[in-house]
Amino acid sequence: MFFLSIPRLSIPYHVVPVHCLLAPCLLRMGTFINVVFLFGVCIPSATALIEGLYCGTKICYDVLGVTREATKSEIARAYRQLARRYHPDRFRVDPSLEGETRESAQQKFLLLATAYETLKDEETRRDYDNMLDHPEEYYRHYYAYYRRRLAPKVDIRIVILVTVCAISVFQYYSWWSSYTEAINYLSTVPKYRLQATELAKQQGLLNKTKKGRNKRSKEELREEEEEIIRDIIKNKIDIKGGYQKPNVLDILLCQIVLFPYYACVYAVWYCTWVYRFNICREEYGHAEKLYIIRKHMKMSQAQFDSLEDHQRNTFLERQLWIKENYQVYKEEQEEEMKVKMATDPRWKRYRRWMRNGPSRMTFTED
Repeated sequence: MFFLSIPRLSIPYHVVPVHCLLAPCLLRMGTFINVVFLFGVCIPSATALIEGLYCGTKICYDVLGVTREATKSEIARAYRQLARRYHPDRFRVDPSLEGETRESAQQKFLLLATAYETLKDEETRRDYDNMLDHPEEYYRHYYAYYRRRLAPKVDIRIVILVTVCAISVFQYYSWWSSYTEAINYLSTVPKYRLQATELAKQQGLLNKTKKGRNKRSKEELREEEEEIIRDIIKNKIDIKGGYQKPNVLDILLCQIVLFPYYACVYAVWYCTWVYRFNICREEYGHAEKLYIIRKHMKMSQAQFDSLEDHQRNTFLERQLWIKENYQVYKEEQEEEMKVKMATDPRWKRYRRWMRNGPSRMTFTED
């Protein structure tokens, strides 16, 4: 009969359960697996010198021959001394430099430059010291290193400022081109051209050009006359809407700079509106009525200003600032548009074309 010897206890072998026999072995095996797992996980973070980060497997302080308490001037002085020795253009084979070749000296010079770039900047040096002090934070060091290397070198505020300025210049140029185009078009319209010509004659602008007819050619006189007519149209006609004269305060840059002022003005205006018309129950004035009508129609100030005077007078006569009246007016406009579309021959042809199928469309001159 066999017995299993355990300190201070002897139990017959056939009495001991199988899982009790395997427990010590399993315990040792589990401990071994845990140790191997922890060792494998911690191997990358067990060392502070990581290949590919900063100076690689060498300490930047040792590369420059300084201590961790060295100042920026001491670091710069050590770098200049070593750089003169290992610079590829100044390197000479010296018996004191045992085994040094031009290729090895170039590699050392690159390592010196990397160490100096790491330690001369306060933030980069702080990250490097943190890596030396906390080698277990492996992934954090990788993130800090590549975040700083891949970050843009230019201040993002400068980029935003340059972008806003470029948009503002393009915006102002586009508005000025539209305004010039509108003036050139109005100078060709007979109605405005005749009025501008009469004003020019009354002011004696065209008479002056006739006196110098013998000295200048007809083309020059014609160009001068066109310029006078355009100037009168610019000064006498108030163009509104998308073709109005550009204003520097309307560009994006000025709008951003003046945004706090506009916000304060709007807050004061809104509080005044609530106090006058919601609390004190005052009657709406002429400007307030037009404002409410414009809001009902969902039109911008430029769009509303481009309307004719008789249209705004019609809005006021029908009291469209009252929401019920505006709803009736809106339904009438929709019905009128439906009737117009039903009686317009172009719309009839279009509906016929859609009903027969999009095979072929022809256009007539009516």
